[in-house]
Amino acid sequence: MEITPRKLNTFTMLKLPSAWLCGVRVRHLDAESCIVTVRHRWINQNPFNSMFWAVQGMAAELSTGALVMAAIRKSGKRISMLVANNNASFTKKARGRITFTCNGGKLIGNALQRTVETGEGQTFRMRSVGKDEQGDIVSVFNFEWTVKVK
Repeated sequence: MEITPRKLNTFTMLKLPSAWLCGVRVRHLDAESCIVTVRHRWINQNPFNSMFWAVQGMAAELSTGALVMAAIRKSGKRISMLVANNNASFTKKARGRITFTCNGGKLIGNALQRTVETGEGQTFRMRSVGKDEQGDIVSVFNFEWTVKVK
C-alpha cells in the first residue's frame, strides 16, 4: 500500500494528535521530496506572537520522516527508524503559513540497502527548511535518522 499525504494526515490525527491539533499537514510526498505546512494560530503560539519552536519541529520532522517511512514501505523489508540527533536554527519569527520542505529522498535508499545487506544500523542526515508565505526562511532543522533491520 502506497503512503500518500492523505494517509499520513489520517495517521497524524490518530497517532500524533498534538501535531494534528496544532495544524501540521502533509501537502506533497514523492520519492524525493515532502512538503508539510502549519499555520500560526492561537494553539501553537509562543508568548512572542509567533509559532512555538516545537511545533515547527514537529512539521520539520514529519517532512523528513514521511520520506523515510515511504522508502521503508517501498522496500518491503521490516526496518525500524529513529531520530538519533537533531538541531535547528531560527532566523525569523514564524507567522502565517510556514512550509517545511525536505528534498533528501535520495539519501535514504543507500542507507536502507546497506542495513539490509549488513544487518547493521545505518545513519544518515536530512534537512528540512521552513519558509513563510513571503518565501523567507524562518527555520532550518537537521535530523540524523538511524535505520536498522528488525
